[in-house]
Amino acid sequence: MSDRTTGDNERRALIVRGGWEGHQPVAATDLFVPFLRAQGFAVRIEETNAVYADIDAMAETDLIVQSVTMSEISAEALRGLREAVAAGTGLAGWHGGIADAYRGSSDYLQLIGGQFATHPSKAPHDRVGDESDNFLRHTIEMTALGRDHEITRGIGDIDLVTEQYWVLHDDLNDVLATTTHPVQPYHPWQRPITSPAVWTRLWGNGRVFVATPGHSVDVLQDARVRTVIERGMLWAARERA
Repeated sequence: MSDRTTGDNERRALIVRGGWEGHQPVAATDLFVPFLRAQGFAVRIEETNAVYADIDAMAETDLIVQSVTMSEISAEALRGLREAVAAGTGLAGWHGGIADAYRGSSDYLQLIGGQFATHPSKAPHDRVGDESDNFLRHTIEMTALGRDHEITRGIGDIDLVTEQYWVLHDDLNDVLATTTHPVQPYHPWQRPITSPAVWTRLWGNGRVFVATPGHSVDVLQDARVRTVIERGMLWAARERA
């Protein structure tokens, strides 16, 4: 699905969605389509990542918004994605749709800069056997960089009750916000673990934006989370002359 006509100077956004249905990839990405169109993007939506292997389509794409949890990616599609970002196409996403995609591909993980490892659960006596067992009250804390960055400026710390991502990451990320997993007697770690929760990353001529909040539509509808993601998409998108 795509907008039928585009002007010469109109930017193009590509939404790629699919994978695990628990993250509601269709409903989640549909939330942001009106925003992207209001910002002047022609929007194309694809239900598989095969489009990444289309060199012509990728060359004209200014922003990729990916919501594909787990799943797999072909060597051709991954090469197309990496080359497009390096050439200037922006890449943005949230939660498992970007940080828990294509677990078997080290080249994808290098591009993104962070990989979901787990989301710690409640105390055993508080678990009821559904996804809410992993919904913890926690805070997304802005870093010094985040307090002054155009994506997160003025947002302040965000308190949430949802999945709290533990992320493996590297030093190429510019971290705008973090979240800390405390020590609990029912977990095996012995000191608090701080993970990036919002970050940006430069890759060649392209920009990458990742936010880990966004497990469900209601989290994405939180005004602060939504604002961060909307600003992040605009930050990542390639500017046209």
